[in-house]
Amino acid sequence: MSFVALPGFRDAFPDALARRRRIFDVWRQVATRYGFEEYDGPPLEPLELYTQKSGEEIVEQLYTFTDKGGRSVALRPEMTPTLARMVAQRAAQLRKPIRWFSIPQLFRYERQQRGRLREHFQLNMDIIGEAGPLADAEVIAAAVDVVRALGFGPGEVRVRVSDRRVLAELLTDELGVREPELPGVLTALDKYERAGAAAQAGLGAALGGDAARTEGVARFAARLRDPAPLLATPAAAPLRACVGHLAATGLGAFVEVDFRVVRGLAYYTGIVFELFDAKRELRAICGGGRYDNLLKDVGGVDLPCVGFGMGDVVLGELIAARDGPAAGSPAVDVFVAVVGAEDRPSALALAHALRERGIRVEFALRTQALGKQLELAAARGARHAVVIGPSEREAGEAVVRALETGAEARVSLEHLATEYGFA
Repeated sequence: MSFVALPGFRDAFPDALARRRRIFDVWRQVATRYGFEEYDGPPLEPLELYTQKSGEEIVEQLYTFTDKGGRSVALRPEMTPTLARMVAQRAAQLRKPIRWFSIPQLFRYERQQRGRLREHFQLNMDIIGEAGPLADAEVIAAAVDVVRALGFGPGEVRVRVSDRRVLAELLTDELGVREPELPGVLTALDKYERAGAAAQAGLGAALGGDAARTEGVARFAARLRDPAPLLATPAAAPLRACVGHLAATGLGAFVEVDFRVVRGLAYYTGIVFELFDAKRELRAICGGGRYDNLLKDVGGVDLPCVGFGMGDVVLGELIAARDGPAAGSPAVDVFVAVVGAEDRPSALALAHALRERGIRVEFALRTQALGKQLELAAARGARHAVVIGPSEREAGEAVVRALETGAEARVSLEHLATEYGFA
């Protein structure tokens, strides 16, 4: 039998892993620059942690099973419930505001499509314990700085920001949407831009089949294309402040107000945002917003929260569209080669000494002609080959060859082992 990865799961060969590692490095660099601390949680959680927040219908999207202890469990589909659970455990001891980030692997049993797999890695950044719009601006700025650190500018990536409170006020005050109906209506509005028919059907279901109110909300959805009137309302004051803070940081060129961004998850309570490629050819690069009630619902601790999740799949596609296929980085810095078997002990001693200095070193694991060893050195991407033969060994030296130029120098083994630079 031959085996391949399961549908929606990825093999990470070294070239692809090099690109993923670059993304992870940028994620950590930006998060720590913003003063965030890294945390992690278990990949397996009680199923109830997710159904309590999102309802029983979410079970269809989860990898869930009954474990050997009879517990209903699920592979984590998102990190926010775990964050809420963990913060609730130590809420009294943690200094506020809490700035935490994580890079979990997440699992969702969904239909595969471009930019969406059944597993992915995700940067989560959250500020807990601060309700003001400067906290919202801070996490949005961090998301923008991730793509900036990867070399993208405002002509290539845009942040679309909105505020569900503005929409909720207008829907209830002007269009007669009742409070229990709001989550379903907002979820439907979130789909209008990309799936109008499904959004219309969802809207009708959320409003109990009331044709007049459904038509009124549909007309309201068309009004969302022009953000200016809504941005001028009193309810939009936090959003105006957030956008002003982002302008003050110098990131205003990346930001546009767009009330068509609603975010489908019901737990969002205020400002929401999504990061897109400017051509809108891909799914959202990241999404997030304010979720002030989740900690109280999950852990019984009443603390405001704002944060986002940024997946590696769409971000990887954006980088690939610009840079082309992933290319592996050189595996080693130095390749130590020998002329004969009797030179191997000296080569092993030198290789280990270089590795102790943090230099990446490889050597042939079987007896080979020197030419074959140098071919392997080139294939590994080594910049230098260090050759030890009988005459070099007798003199306590080795030949250092720059593989790109062919330039050679004889250097003492002691100097090589302790301080020679392979720049």
